[in-house]
Amino acid sequence: MKRIEVAGVAQGIAKLIQGSMMLRVEDMDYSGGLLDAYAAAGGNAIDTGHIYGASSAQAIGKWMEARGNRGDIVIIGKGAHPYEQSRMTKTCIQSDLAESLERLATDYMDVYLLHRDDPNVHVGYILEGLNDQLASGRCRAIGASNWNVARIREANEYAAKHGMTGFSCSSPNLALARPNEARWAGCVTTTAEDEAWHAQSRLPILSWSSQSGGFFTSRYSPDNREDAEMVRVNYSDENWERKRRATALAEKYGVTANQIALAYVLNQPFPVAAIIGPQKPSELEDSVKALQVALSAEEREWLNLSSETAPS
Repeated sequence: MKRIEVAGVAQGIAKLIQGSMMLRVEDMDYSGGLLDAYAAAGGNAIDTGHIYGASSAQAIGKWMEARGNRGDIVIIGKGAHPYEQSRMTKTCIQSDLAESLERLATDYMDVYLLHRDDPNVHVGYILEGLNDQLASGRCRAIGASNWNVARIREANEYAAKHGMTGFSCSSPNLALARPNEARWAGCVTTTAEDEAWHAQSRLPILSWSSQSGGFFTSRYSPDNREDAEMVRVNYSDENWERKRRATALAEKYGVTANQIALAYVLNQPFPVAAIIGPQKPSELEDSVKALQVALSAEEREWLNLSSETAPS
């Protein structure tokens, strides 16, 4: 599996990142089997979050201990989620990281992301807190999840000016389907302008919900409105047209529309890895097939409705 380069991560990050919310320490046969399948496919990165709770992190820790592979695995952690109020403080940044490390039974996080932003807090203060964690060895790279590009640029410019380490990556939602509204409070989805900046800056994206929760599978159609969240977030005339085009292009490549949607993310003109959430090895295998699809710029533009000229 190909990898992208992320500053501070010596081994790089696999183009497909394993999500962890489905893992549970109470069923290590299931959790270990899924992680084994991911590693066998060539994956090396697992996405975690303090807000996801203890069980999934503990399952990852037990799996790494049993396999003796901690040095081969890139653990991506997220902290300082606001929950009910802002927690963008040095204390919360450190305490969430420390508790996550305890759950994972490891002494460092490869990449530590701030799960949300609080634009009322100065980036200098935030970076001081994160650089303290880098200096302590509790993490090796830092980044932002659900921060807008303007704040990331501000933070990295501040870091460069003051001799600090800035963000090595960003983790917004990047997907072929464009949401009508945020799936969860505080979530950020990339815009065309954001993506142009990433192409220019080369700052990697670790995209969440890259397949839009399964919107491009056969489970969803305009007449099926049983999933209220899916309807609220992704049901629109534009997204149904994107799905129609993905289905047409899938025939050309001998894959599914869902795989085309993932390939759209993976073939962006900047470093990008996609966080995926397979519930079983067969679903993982389905996602891996998207790595073999090389979409042209013309095909990406047509899929995203930026062009009405169907690719030849």
